[in-house]
Amino acid sequence: MQFLYSGLTSGSIYALVALGFNIIYNTTGIINFAQGEFVMLGGMFLYTTLVMLGLPLLISIIVSITGAFILGLLFENIFIRFVKVKNEINLITITIAASIILRGISMIIWGRDSLGVPPHVPDVAIELPGGVLNSQSLLIIAVSLTTAFTLSFFFKQTKYGKAFRACHDDQIASQICGINVANIRMASFGIAAVLGCIGGIVVSPITFATYNDGVMAGLKGFSAAILGGLGNFWGAIAGGLLLGVLEGFFATVIPSGYKDAMAFLIILLILFVKPSGLFGKSKVNRV
Repeated sequence: MQFLYSGLTSGSIYALVALGFNIIYNTTGIINFAQGEFVMLGGMFLYTTLVMLGLPLLISIIVSITGAFILGLLFENIFIRFVKVKNEINLITITIAASIILRGISMIIWGRDSLGVPPHVPDVAIELPGGVLNSQSLLIIAVSLTTAFTLSFFFKQTKYGKAFRACHDDQIASQICGINVANIRMASFGIAAVLGCIGGIVVSPITFATYNDGVMAGLKGFSAAILGGLGNFWGAIAGGLLLGVLEGFFATVIPSGYKDAMAFLIILLILFVKPSGLFGKSKVNRV
């Protein structure tokens, strides 16, 4: 059972990153491979505000999330909006280039060393059937699930959430109905950046903050999105948790250095057997 508990912890982070991928994909059709960098920036922002500036934890979290949201908006304005030929290859290449730029700037600002962040809650080992769950790990799982339910309520019950869903279904019809598609597209990048930042904030006391953390976080989040079904909200949650649990299981039967490779092997198998993902629906185009 212990590998299940540790897998749920890492899977919760993957789920948050996968949600960011899905939000942008649903509103713009873009795969944003810079999404993982916002996980890294979440840890870096928290380290700066909490450790370097000495702000209270709550204020540090609010400032970090606000900074990530603004950076997400700027990301769409700088790298995406003014691209003349918006085809898939160009946009994917741009997001990859943007992730490299963000990583390089982060290395210049914060350096190469791992930066320690104090625990958000007292370090307590919680006894559970068959294993132990750390209080920080429990916080990660709780924050991820709370964020998922909050987003679900936003997209299903609020006017702006329904505008996001309308843009997903048909951008031209949405624009005719008075929805500002450009603003929705920009807001989707801001929300996705916040999701990545939250992941970086909650995991930073465990993994510490390092300038290259976003690479693997982005790849695992993308894998979770593919596993659950790209574009499927709850599929991203399920895919992230399942990927984390499978990683934890493989770490018990093979050398831990190979667990990352096994995660991507699972994704290849899913693409071969069910390209739409475990919970995604196959699309049929009428011609």
